[in-house]
Amino acid sequence: MTTALLGTARRAPADVPAGRDAPTALLDAAAVETVRRRAGMRAGRAAARLEPAAPDPRPALPPAAARRLTMLLADRPGAGGGRRGTAPDLMELLPQWLAAANGHGYAAPPQALPALLDAARGRTDLRPAVLAFAGPRALWLARLNTDWRFALRAAPGGGAALPGPEEPERVRELWEEGLFAERVALLSALRARDAAAARDLLATTWAAERAEDRLMFLDSLRAGLCEADEPFLEAALADRSRNVRSTAAELLSSLPGSALAGRMAERAGACVAVDHTYGAPTIVVEAPHECDAGMERDGVVAKAPAGRGERSWWLGQLVEAAPLGTWPGRLGGRTPEEIVALPVADDWRDELHAAWCRAAVRQRDPSWSRALLGTPAAPEAGGPGAVSLAERAKLLSTLEAPERAEWVAGFISVHGLSEAFQLLGVCTVPWAGPLGGAVVDALNIARDAGSYPWSFSGVMGLAERCLDPAEAVRLEALTAVPDEPEDAAPGAGGYWSESFQRLLTTLRLRATMQSELTPP
Repeated sequence: MTTALLGTARRAPADVPAGRDAPTALLDAAAVETVRRRAGMRAGRAAARLEPAAPDPRPALPPAAARRLTMLLADRPGAGGGRRGTAPDLMELLPQWLAAANGHGYAAPPQALPALLDAARGRTDLRPAVLAFAGPRALWLARLNTDWRFALRAAPGGGAALPGPEEPERVRELWEEGLFAERVALLSALRARDAAAARDLLATTWAAERAEDRLMFLDSLRAGLCEADEPFLEAALADRSRNVRSTAAELLSSLPGSALAGRMAERAGACVAVDHTYGAPTIVVEAPHECDAGMERDGVVAKAPAGRGERSWWLGQLVEAAPLGTWPGRLGGRTPEEIVALPVADDWRDELHAAWCRAAVRQRDPSWSRALLGTPAAPEAGGPGAVSLAERAKLLSTLEAPERAEWVAGFISVHGLSEAFQLLGVCTVPWAGPLGGAVVDALNIARDAGSYPWSFSGVMGLAERCLDPAEAVRLEALTAVPDEPEDAAPGAGGYWSESFQRLLTTLRLRATMQSELTPP
């Protein structure tokens, strides 16, 4: 080592004269020493042989689909730098490919598992579909590579087999002695099979659990929530933790027949009434003057956020938690549409309608959602309260897919695409024919008007993933470079042409992907 550091010109190796052969002699000596050290190393204890991965009985992918998966996984965002031109964004098509492959029940090719897990590691939105497609082999690999441990965290019980209902002793042992993740997985699995048994199991240790654990366990009761859960949730309203009390109140308010829902209906009903002295029937509001102990116990948060009035804050919480079915009887037997159409005195309209919106979303009430949505042509589409785009998107999620698509198509036909991005995001993929046609027509109108093209790039990207591939026929004529009006953005025509070509290419690729995945 010393000779190597000093150099053979300054210090020759032992028994070797200085000169041209000295470096070779030094390296020979190092090689001999390396072999001697390795040969003299004491053998370690043999590690246990790895258990093989569990078999995956699902059918293998068709060869063309397997090749397509390799291409999708090899694509990297920004790999080409700058604009993509007319090339499809393959990574954005991966979620659809995975959904289709899972729909057909295919097993992932073993050689693709590392790339699949790497993709899911970088994109959390891919993880459920990737883990479903990858199957038991993904969990086997995740135990060997810390980079893929997210797969174990996502799997029930960390990938371990959970005891079934025929093993009550093992269920009890895992619940009392298992890790937190295992207990959550056990409770969720048991809740899916037998809601009452899961609730009874939770009750056995409820008083001894930590507050943060009680909150997580309570959240698992959302699945299969029913009237039989009311006594347990009613008792949780007296919990030491404010977050636990709030979650219990939210769950109880989702049960229209619960005692809490009745109490909230009584409180909210005392604040809202119809007054006939205004010339026309008008809703009048008298917000609560205080938040008493009973209201707090039922989940009303007393302290209002900064910049929010206390009385309006309390009113919104009461109306949101009250069953929507109580309002027609309270307000003169009117339908939800008639109630929403009534004028509201003293500028309480936005607050009241916003609370009804939250109630309709929480209670999944389509009749109230339709009333609050109004017609797609309403001019105040970007206004506050019930008519804001964010509220409308949430209300749309309570409707069936065809009705949702029809409403958004009508909205786009009247208002264009500039405000429709949020609404398009809640529509089922692929978009229904009327909705897809409305999007293509609106893009065509924007192109012919010489609109600034880059402001529609988000909708274009959404259309690439969501438009029905059958719409490709209509796009042929839109790929040509249009004549640009005098006031058009510089280069707009070329950009529009490039965008439509990419959209057309992507739709054709999606159609090919579907055909490759279709069993012969």
